[in-house]
Amino acid sequence: MGRKSARRAGAGAGAGSARATGTVPVVAAREPCPCGSGRRYKACHGRAAAEAAEAFVGRPFAGLAGECDWVALAEIVPAATAPLHLVGEHADRPVTLATVLPMAWPALVRDDGAVFVGLQVPGGSGDASRDVAGALLRALAAEPATPIVPGPLPGAGPRLQDLVDPKAALDVQVHPGFDFWLAGVEERSAEVVESMERANEAVVPTTRLSGVEAAYWCDIGGRRHLRWVMPHEEEALLTALARLHAEGADAIGDGTKYVGSFRAHGLLVPVWDLTAEMTAEDVEEPAIAFEARLAAAMRDDSPLEAAARRALAGLRSRQLTLR
Repeated sequence: MGRKSARRAGAGAGAGSARATGTVPVVAAREPCPCGSGRRYKACHGRAAAEAAEAFVGRPFAGLAGECDWVALAEIVPAATAPLHLVGEHADRPVTLATVLPMAWPALVRDDGAVFVGLQVPGGSGDASRDVAGALLRALAAEPATPIVPGPLPGAGPRLQDLVDPKAALDVQVHPGFDFWLAGVEERSAEVVESMERANEAVVPTTRLSGVEAAYWCDIGGRRHLRWVMPHEEEALLTALARLHAEGADAIGDGTKYVGSFRAHGLLVPVWDLTAEMTAEDVEEPAIAFEARLAAAMRDDSPLEAAARRALAGLRSRQLTLR
């Protein structure tokens, strides 16, 4: 269960997007806007598109310790939590970061006053950090037993980097399901219980490796993979991977295969197919060994040989962007 399935599992009453706008085709700036307003496109829907482009932040979690895990929890990990360490006036408030919350709420204040803030939320602006910070501030100001439903997109204001201790490591705990939503809660609404059960049915078994950072083993329908969020600059990482591929050294253990990568929140996420028998524990040592080979390849600044150049071209062609 990644981001798309999480959205389906968490959807329900209260999970509507902040804006309910239809798709408006892009036309030339001075042509009439196809929405029928009678205004030129640049003064109507074109203005909103331009504002969204200006607000876009390619690496919204940059500057936070554990940036790679922030990206993983936002995009590829189904059920996980991590305590957040706030700064400033809210430094004494305990807050839990979660991948998904009931009904896909952006945040939640439970009956006991515990504050949860979610990452995998439908909609949003071009800056995921500002979106999460906005939901967090609304939760901190809310009374117990209050779900924070999607609202207007945040304007200028704090980002996570302003609210969270940027040096505090993200202590990720991966869960087999979403039972953590109701841990310690005696009064359980039928709506939330149904949302949890629906989400649990869609969970992809996932384990975070302990020997390397932000690498996640998963079993998707009996096919096992390793998805590893890496902090390196994209071109340098692809070049290093190309060197390893040309040397036949880009696998994560016998019988495994590097299959490509995708971009998420400005970082590259390489993916490997694993054998059907490989558990997360089996991947630990091969991953540590690969990390050492990758570091050596990234230090190599010699010109690429022909085989590595061909590999690099292939790697560039096997990429997609999530966000």
